[in-house]
Amino acid sequence: MIRRLLTAFTLFALLATTGCGFRLQSNYQFPDELAQVRLDSADDQSELHRLVRERLRLSNIEVVEDDAAPRLWLGQDRLERSTLSLFPSGQVAEYELIYSVSSSITVGEQAPQKFDFEIRRDYLDDPRTALAKNRELELLLGEMRAQAADRIMRALSSTRIDTESND
Repeated sequence: MIRRLLTAFTLFALLATTGCGFRLQSNYQFPDELAQVRLDSADDQSELHRLVRERLRLSNIEVVEDDAAPRLWLGQDRLERSTLSLFPSGQVAEYELIYSVSSSITVGEQAPQKFDFEIRRDYLDDPRTALAKNRELELLLGEMRAQAADRIMRALSSTRIDTESND
């Protein structure tokens, strides 16, 4: 009896997650038109460009130089910070880091679909541990770039493509 109940519950859970569109993170389904993509960016040597190129490769999307291929554009990424709190001495104790990037995908003659992302993180700044905080900031920025690359891939998987033929 308990075994049948457990089996029924497992089957129900499986059907519920499948029916609601659940899928594992980073397991994107891309439109067939995005099998090949031209990747352009404001800075071809940037870390974000490298991360997006790697994620495209892992998703079996070929990066080509063909002008006829859909064009994924990565704008210049920016890191800004604003003060959240101060020490009693007046020095900044905590910052909010704001990493922003814009991107767009252009497929054929369609208008570009733009995607703007902003990722925010709090960052404690203790002047007594300057070297450690510098390394922490680098790691945090790397994580923010990786999250931005993931968001770009997610946006790419939800790209709307008009399939109307002009007969």
